[in-house]
Amino acid sequence: MYVILLGPPGVGKGTQGVLLADAQGWDRVVTGDLLRQARAEGTELGRQAEAYMNAGELVPDPVILGMVKEKLESLSPGGGVVFDGFPRTETQASGLAMQLQSLGRGIDHVVVLEADDDVLVRRIAGRRSCPECGAVYNVYMNPPEQDGVCDRCGHALVQRPDDHEDTVRRRLEVYRRQTAPLVAYYEAGPVPVHHVDGDGAVEAVQARVRSVLGLGA
Repeated sequence: MYVILLGPPGVGKGTQGVLLADAQGWDRVVTGDLLRQARAEGTELGRQAEAYMNAGELVPDPVILGMVKEKLESLSPGGGVVFDGFPRTETQASGLAMQLQSLGRGIDHVVVLEADDDVLVRRIAGRRSCPECGAVYNVYMNPPEQDGVCDRCGHALVQRPDDHEDTVRRRLEVYRRQTAPLVAYYEAGPVPVHHVDGDGAVEAVQARVRSVLGLGA
């Protein structure tokens, strides 16, 4: 089964993608991971991507799609795949469809995780991390015992600049502008699109995802 998992920042698609892939023995395709791997290995596509990133520019769709194609060609034809946060645009979606068609495969389901903006802002803007040991907290849902101090090592906690509330709300606006046409693209086609409530406990959301995919509890 080939599944596309979409959702706004903070909705937990990364967590849900990992749980789903691990439970089913599927592979995950995450473009950020592909970029890091290609750059580390110094592949041709990795060098192209690095040139754009070093110039402060977005990596263009042909380079991203090239990395995805290489990944798909390396996978067993009979295995499942979770596309985590990819594609992001209609251009990427049509490019992915052509790649899969050339391999005799196709997308089986699109899952759109959703949550209210206030929930997403609390999840992201509430995050605090320890630069010393890497521990992560949330001031609303998982606060440290002492405000602003890491429980593990006592180091001062920090908030990432892009986790500030005003920045988070802008990120959500950008996501919806980019993704609304993509969701409409899939809803106009033959692939089932499932809108799943991403609010609640991780296990509850995973159960909802598995249910719409017909995988049972």
